[in-house]
Amino acid sequence: MTALILALVAGAVVGLALGGLGGGGGVLAVPALIYLLDFTPAEATTASLVIVTLTSVTALTGHARDGNVAWRTGLLFAAAGIAPAMIAGAAAGHLPPWLLTVAFALVAAPAALRMLRPARGETPGPVRPGKACAAGAGLGTVTGFLGVGGGFLAVPALVGMVSLPMRRAVGTSLLVITVNSLAALTARAGTGMHLDWAVLAPFTAAAILGAWDGKRLSKRIKGPALQRLFASVLLAVAALMLVGVLA
Repeated sequence: MTALILALVAGAVVGLALGGLGGGGGVLAVPALIYLLDFTPAEATTASLVIVTLTSVTALTGHARDGNVAWRTGLLFAAAGIAPAMIAGAAAGHLPPWLLTVAFALVAAPAALRMLRPARGETPGPVRPGKACAAGAGLGTVTGFLGVGGGFLAVPALVGMVSLPMRRAVGTSLLVITVNSLAALTARAGTGMHLDWAVLAPFTAAAILGAWDGKRLSKRIKGPALQRLFASVLLAVAALMLVGVLA
């Protein structure tokens, strides 16, 4: 019963992050599965992809209905990330966990700091296909290696590189997360890994419900405040992961 309660609470938090911030769900899901629910790192990263994929699809529908998805930009990012996500997903098991953790923190921290800078305005800029594809490939690689959706990097990239307003960046990020997570999950599907569905199913259900609440919450917070909240959470997670490796 304790495991079920932990799964429901952790799932709700993951859903709130994805629905409200457009990312951070996988970043929270992986440590929750490992430290609270006794999943191995390999099981946790694969289970996280299941949770993030289903939850992102749910949150994406709500943001799309409100017109907060830049489809062309999102599809450019997502298409460029499919192959890297699959390759990285297949190779992830051959790298030491500490190396992936350090790499994650070193990429996430600068992204968070960039988002904490004062905004220069929220006028969308032109989409540069080359730049979008390069960023999308990087996001796909991160998704495959770390078992996270990549929204923690997609949102800063969409805000900083394409000048999307924060709310549209959140919605567009969910499109990128969905495609990248599906690609990485496909690469891991043939490994024969056993997942504890008695824990994973309620975790995912709570995350889906939490995503709707997160989406409603995002409407009540102004764009700059939402951006600062996202960046602060990301910076804190990166710092904690580095401390965990060095301790």
